[in-house]
Amino acid sequence: MHPDKKEPPKEKQQLHSRNQHRERYDFKALIKSCPRLAPFVAINKFGDESIDFFNNDAVKMLNKALLQHFYNIEYWEIPEGYLCPPIPGRADYIHYIADLLSENNNGNIPTGSHVKCLDIGVGANCVYPIIGNQVYGWSFVGADIDAVSVASASKIVEMNNTLQGKIELRLQTNSNNIFTGIVKPTERFDITICNPPFHASAAEAEAGTLRKLKNLKHQKTNVPKLNFGGKHNELWCDGGEEKFVRNMILQSKLFADACLWFSTLISKESNLKNAYKTLQNAEAKDVKTINMSQGNKISRVLAWTFKTKEQQKDWSNKHWK
Repeated sequence: MHPDKKEPPKEKQQLHSRNQHRERYDFKALIKSCPRLAPFVAINKFGDESIDFFNNDAVKMLNKALLQHFYNIEYWEIPEGYLCPPIPGRADYIHYIADLLSENNNGNIPTGSHVKCLDIGVGANCVYPIIGNQVYGWSFVGADIDAVSVASASKIVEMNNTLQGKIELRLQTNSNNIFTGIVKPTERFDITICNPPFHASAAEAEAGTLRKLKNLKHQKTNVPKLNFGGKHNELWCDGGEEKFVRNMILQSKLFADACLWFSTLISKESNLKNAYKTLQNAEAKDVKTINMSQGNKISRVLAWTFKTKEQQKDWSNKHWK
């Protein structure tokens, strides 16, 4: 063993127990599924196979390999500069909301295309719908305010036979609306998911990137480089995560009958207090906070419903039986 090498854990214990990415990356298996990954894999200073996580092309190719190997995705391309999300963390969100839905189904996760999910801010990568569909068979509507993202996600669906007819993409033409203009009058969703913009401004987003790079490289840097990419609407919005989530909660009440559970990621724990207050004022009937951890990053899923326990049971009996 390399003298500086510490024996790494065989499993990423923080990830959900059903997450297929708990094991360390098996680069030989990934390369077998996606040979184009091979040039990006090398032995690092600890004697392990790895990629350069500061190389955009390497990160994107790793994602392609993971999606191909675990989720049967043959085609996955995103436009230059758009968010290239880490797959293990995205999978965790899907598995935790599957657990949430199981609570309304006698502990059994509802599966199949009759389970409908709405992804707010689906992005150009379409990763949440891919994982949710391929693991649980759920059908998805993905919404985004960015036309390039919608076009990119639509092409990913179009180019993969396994996704065709199971994921629909819709453009939100009014940036002030979250559900209005997306949810059709007679449409019903079992769960909505969202990974909201974290930051309140471009400057804040840049500062966050510099902090991240400093922590990863253990040295100061003045040049922000987004190894996972990200456009304006993917990284920041006016008022940041706190305001976005508040608006989502207030607007969700208008669609209380159309959806069983609403949910969103909350990256900053300090934003929970105001979210709880907004949910109380909106008269949510049930609120759950689900803690998640991926490596050094800690986040949580905030979920709420406007349905009583009895109404939740009626919903599952009507829609999932």
